[in-house]
Amino acid sequence: MLLRLYPDHIDVLFILLPSLAFSLCFHEFAHGYIAYHLGDNTAARNGRLTLNPLAHLDPIGSLMILFVGFGWAKPVPVNPVNFSNPRVDMMKVAFAGPASNLLLAFTAGLFMRFIKFSGLMQSEIFYLILYYFIFINIALAVFNMIPVAPLDGSQIFGNIISKKSPELAWKMQIYGPKILMGLVLIGIFTPFSILGMIMMPFIKFFLLLFTGI
Repeated sequence: MLLRLYPDHIDVLFILLPSLAFSLCFHEFAHGYIAYHLGDNTAARNGRLTLNPLAHLDPIGSLMILFVGFGWAKPVPVNPVNFSNPRVDMMKVAFAGPASNLLLAFTAGLFMRFIKFSGLMQSEIFYLILYYFIFINIALAVFNMIPVAPLDGSQIFGNIISKKSPELAWKMQIYGPKILMGLVLIGIFTPFSILGMIMMPFIKFFLLLFTGI
């Protein structure tokens, strides 16, 4: 949990918390922004087309970030009835979240490469801020692409899976949240993380791709 960093690594804690908050808010804003441009103004009417953390952060989800090490923001309300092609448009809206985090990581990675090769990076703390920001956004993108409800991946891949195997898609919707929570708890309370084993190869790939490290 992040509170374990206090007080020995209070500097890292001050880097992680704003990075997490902004990344989660940008993720949810992206959902609402794409939904709005596809014809659904539900998020706009609920004040969610903003980067204001107060509009997106969930109190319990925010506390979970501190005490458990993972958390969530308030899901952006979307009404598929307003879409011209609900099935495809919902996939677009779902993908917007992870894509926004990869965009942030890519942009920060370009900036890191520029200041590194130009010799402008003299501050170690600034380097850590960029690194953790990139890592957090890649991790959020990879985590949310897992095809298990309630993650974005369930909307992105769920329709594809349901065409191939409706029974498997139904089971993933019903049992997915319990399985996901079980995997998260295993990673928290034991030294063995199944989610980490699944996610880290993808995280390392994007880190290398975006930053060269």
